[in-house]
Amino acid sequence: MVKAKKPASKGGAAERHTRTAAAAGAIQEAPKPAVQLSSSKKVKGKKVAIKKQVEEQKKEEDEQSVFLDLGGQRQRWVNFVEQQSLSSEEAAKLLLDSYEYKGLVKHSGGCHCGAVRFEVWASADLHVFDCNCSICVKKQNRHFIIPGSRFKLLKGADNLTTYNFNTKKAQHTFCKTCGVQSFYTPRSNPDGYGIAPHCLDEGTVRSIHVEQINGKEWEKAMKEHKTIRSMSQS
Repeated sequence: MVKAKKPASKGGAAERHTRTAAAAGAIQEAPKPAVQLSSSKKVKGKKVAIKKQVEEQKKEEDEQSVFLDLGGQRQRWVNFVEQQSLSSEEAAKLLLDSYEYKGLVKHSGGCHCGAVRFEVWASADLHVFDCNCSICVKKQNRHFIIPGSRFKLLKGADNLTTYNFNTKKAQHTFCKTCGVQSFYTPRSNPDGYGIAPHCLDEGTVRSIHVEQINGKEWEKAMKEHKTIRSMSQS
């Protein structure tokens, strides 16, 4: 008698082969998440690069925005800046100086040896004070007063030294090398400068008017004077 063949049991060779193939395919497909992660990083990198490009473009537009409202003068301004080899800040300073210091003259000056140099914006017609206090008499400290914003020390900061006494409000600065005081900080105007007209370079002073100040009675003189304390504010 012929025995009937048993049906293939569940999970036989064919199915085991299928499961093995599927497992092998799963193993081969395993690296895919890493590829996706790499693509994600690339996308993120592109976004960062685009954002940086946009920011740089905006910065460039902001820097050039000064030209937008110049109308027909734009090219003249561009040519001027290029011909004079000026930075944007230097060009802006020229414009501001011309507007803010309208009617004033740029004076240059310094000490005797040249270690200290400065420039100031003031009138071509100087109003100079001649004080008779103890120190001004001895050093012949005739000076005109300007606001601190109109003074610029060009060189010699490390070559300056200061003497003060009594209230110590006045800062008598002078050159360490030659001893000349070309400017100082007066007690009457601690936020400004007193400039020695005789230490200015030639060519920018048109006239000098000298006013006597009774520095021996300093408090009384300052109380009676109507304008001296405001000279560093204008």
